[in-house]
Order: sequence, then structure tokens, then C-alpha cells
Amino acid sequence: MFSANTYAHRRAQLMQRVERGLIFLLGNELSPMNYQDNTFPFRQDSNFLYYIGLDNPHLAAILDTETGETILFGDELSLDDIIWMGAQPALKEQALNVGIGEVQPFDLLLELLSAARKQNRAIHFLPPYRAENKINLAYWLHLPMLELTSSASVPLIQAIVVQRSVKTSEEIAEMDKALHTTKAMYLAAMKQTRPGIKEAQLAGIAEGIAVAGGGNLAYPIIMTVNGQVLHNHHHHNTLKSGQLVLADMGAETAMHYAADITRTWPVDGSFTQQQKEIYQIVLDAQLAGIAAMRPGLRNLDAHLLAAKVITNGLKSLGLMQGDTDEIVHSGAHALFFPHGLGHMIGLDVHDMEDLGEKYTGYHEGLERSTQFGLKSLRMARTLEPGFVMTIEPGIYFIPELIDRWQQEGRFNQYINYAALAAYRGFSGIRIEDDVLVTQDEPRVLGPGIPKEIGEIEALRS
Repeated sequence: MFSANTYAHRRAQLMQRVERGLIFLLGNELSPMNYQDNTFPFRQDSNFLYYIGLDNPHLAAILDTETGETILFGDELSLDDIIWMGAQPALKEQALNVGIGEVQPFDLLLELLSAARKQNRAIHFLPPYRAENKINLAYWLHLPMLELTSSASVPLIQAIVVQRSVKTSEEIAEMDKALHTTKAMYLAAMKQTRPGIKEAQLAGIAEGIAVAGGGNLAYPIIMTVNGQVLHNHHHHNTLKSGQLVLADMGAETAMHYAADITRTWPVDGSFTQQQKEIYQIVLDAQLAGIAAMRPGLRNLDAHLLAAKVITNGLKSLGLMQGDTDEIVHSGAHALFFPHGLGHMIGLDVHDMEDLGEKYTGYHEGLERSTQFGLKSLRMARTLEPGFVMTIEPGIYFIPELIDRWQQEGRFNQYINYAALAAYRGFSGIRIEDDVLVTQDEPRVLGPGIPKEIGEIEALRS
């Protein structure tokens, strides 16, 4: 964990921004996998980690904006707990390590919340996403479970988004650590790639390295020869000569800071000419997107820039035709690039997505588009120093989507459907890095992970 001063400073800033009432931060519980004592691996709530820093289940905290005090609620381990889990530092000792001086039994939480309700004090809470927390919040706050998200505190959400969006140097160091492990995952998977090996074997190699790095995976691994399926978590295919492998994976450190990297490489070790041409277009779009990560630019505009690079590249291959600006404005390019350029990343791989993308990626006056492709842009708002963004353009040949659009006669003036026949079994290519916005040049975080065509081919030469 970070220093006690770090967490105390974060809480003080949060209380200043919210100004009145109680801030209620609820940690996560253990969740049964198939019976009560066989649980899913525990993952603490990221907002709780950010402000409280304790990575244990069955904890909650109340921040009183009027007194500036923080109370931690939890229970000391019983003798049975110690027998099964081993001795742990006392909860009061853990609390002091994160700058909290007062600890109360978890059961007293209801008493404090009930008293606050009777006094008509505002209780600020976040939209819950875990079933256990939804049940508890509904009971404690006398709210219908279906109204919990709509009843969550908008001032608290907005205050957290402002604070967590800007990463400190110690957070960047953690993300760099995650990326060093992620590089090892990629190098191992790329070097082991060959015809006859299964996707599952490559995914297993990579996951083992993530765990050996002291943390875990930041999200389930995508390791697939069907790269045209954007979030393909199946690993049952056997690699064949001529195919491409698309991997989207990242390590999470012991402190739960995430990496999110995508690379695409050939099963045979060398790209075909057709694969090189499409790959280079995606790489050019990614480099343009990275270069655009400057303070004051809307991420929406960076996305549109990458879309224009992709459109121009496809035009050069005869797959599209017409005015580039008109094509991108119409959304015709989304046949090949149907998702957003990227998203924020930090303690969450999609940072603060639990708070709602209308707050993390958009704001009043900048509403999410309903256009196919553009509607999937998770983050459109203006970039600031300290933001960390993923930059992940891609080109995909999705037979079902191509067939649908062609049958409907969509964008015939822009798309050369006849020429697409030669790409029907191509799959897809995506390239992704994590980029820090600074006052000056954007910085690609972590060590360099091979992405130039020559670098990738050299790994197997």
C-alpha cells in the first residue's frame, strides 16, 4: 500500500469537494463460487482501495465532511479465522497504516447510518455493482434495490472522477510495474506461437506469468485467431499456418493497478503481404492517436483522427472510396473500426466504469453519440495532464456485419463490397498501448512491447 499520508490526503480532498454530509464507502465481500466456503478470488472495490487502502473483505468507512473524521467499520479475526487463515495484523493496526484512528465493529454501521437518517444528514454512496452490497445498502438505507443506482450521490461520483482521473507519480510507477509483467506475458506468448499449439496453451503461459509477477490478470485474457470477434474469451482453437493471433491482456499488480495491451502477430512468424498492409494501417492510426494525446484535445477528436487514418489506408487498398471526412462523418468506416479509440485506465482496466461513463467519459454538453461505432467510444471528454488512456484502434473483417450491410445497401458509395471478398477470412488486427497525458509529449507507459512489423518478425527469426 501507499503511505498513510497518501490516503489521508486523498480523503481530505474528497471531503472538501463533497462539502456536506457523510461519505459512505463500502468495501466488497467474498462471493461464493459454488458453495459458501468456496469463493471467487477476492477483489476489493477500487474506490475503497483508492481512499482507504485496505485489501480485506467485510469493511466499510464513513467520512464525515463536517468533522473531517474517518471511521473504519470491520471486525477483528476470531480464533477460528486465525486457525484457517493464519495470524493477521489487528484491524486497528491496519487502520493506522492508512491514517485512520477510529475503528468500530461492522454491526455498528447500521446504528450510525440510522442516526444520520433521523438527523436528515445526507448520506453519499456510490452505485453498487455487487449483489451482496446491493442487499446491504437497500436494508441499511431503506431504499428499494432497483433504485440504488439512481439514488447514488452524483456529487460524490463527480468528486471521485475529478480526483481519480489524474494519476500521481506513485500510481504511474505501479502501472509501469504492471506493464513490465505484461511485456513478459507477451514475449512468452509470441515466442511460443506456432502451428499446432492451442490458444488455451498460450493463454495459460501468459496467465502464469501474471500470477508469478505478484498480482493477477487485470481482466480475462483474449487470445484468439478469431480477432474479428472483439471480446473473444474462448481459447479452444488450434493455431494454423497463415492465421493471425490477436491477444488483449494485461497484468494487475498486488496493489491492483492495471495494464491493458493488445498485440497481433502471425502464427508463422512472418506476415503475409495482405496482413502487412492492414497491420501497417492500424499501426499508423495508433501512432497518430498516441501523438494526439495532448492537454486540451477532446478524446473524441483523437478517435476521429484515427478513424480518418484508417479510412485513408483502406482507400489506398481499394476497399473504400470517396471523401475521407464525409466517410467518417457518415460512420461508414465503422464497418471496419466498430469501437472506440480507448478508455481511461488505472485501478480499473476501464477506470471508474462502475461510476457510470456519463460521468467518467462524458459530461453535460458532450453526450454519447448513437451512431454505430462511435457510440462505443467510452471516453470523449477533454484530456488533462495526468490522464492515462488506452489507444487501441483496429481493423476487423466481420463476415456477418459485411453481409448485413451489403444486403441493406448501406454506404455503397463508400465501401467496395466486391473487393472485400478477398478479405473474408482475414479476422482482425488491434494494437493497444497505455499512454500518459503530460504537459508536453505524451508518454507510452512501460517498457516497449514489440509492435513494429520488423520487431515482431524478429522474435521468431
